[in-house]
Amino acid sequence: MGISGSGKTTIATHLAETLGWTFAEADEFHSAENIEKMTSGTPLTDEDRWPWLESIRAWLTEQAEAGTSTVITCSALRRAYRDVLAQAAGEVRFVHLLGDTDLILDRMKTRSGHFMPQSLLPSQLSTLEPLESDEQGIRIMNTGTPDEVTAGVIDQLGLEHSDPLQEETP
Repeated sequence: MGISGSGKTTIATHLAETLGWTFAEADEFHSAENIEKMTSGTPLTDEDRWPWLESIRAWLTEQAEAGTSTVITCSALRRAYRDVLAQAAGEVRFVHLLGDTDLILDRMKTRSGHFMPQSLLPSQLSTLEPLESDEQGIRIMNTGTPDEVTAGVIDQLGLEHSDPLQEETP
């Protein structure tokens, strides 16, 4: 979780690959109308977000009920949004990626193929409610390499990554 440009996709992809878990990008759950609004620089309202969050929660529940561990990116900027996601079956834990605003702006300037314009960063920052201590998850600075940040996430959450070499050893 985190604001646009915080590195959610990079770290979540790396985390899923390291753990051997299924990955999904929450942006793929947005309606065409939501994407059009964001592309045009219009911030989403809660009314825009609820169906999106509910579809993510449904996917998480479906995966958990199938016995599949997952990693999904999602801004989850407000506690109320995270509360919706936390209702999914299985254990839901959040990783709040933090970073300096200048670093995030630099990332947004250099990425390609993403519909979120830099102009919406102030809106995201004003909406953001940081992960609280009573929520399941961690806060971590995303200032190292993807390997370093992923290792920190795995360590702080007490997870074990899949090691194909160990699995092959009798």
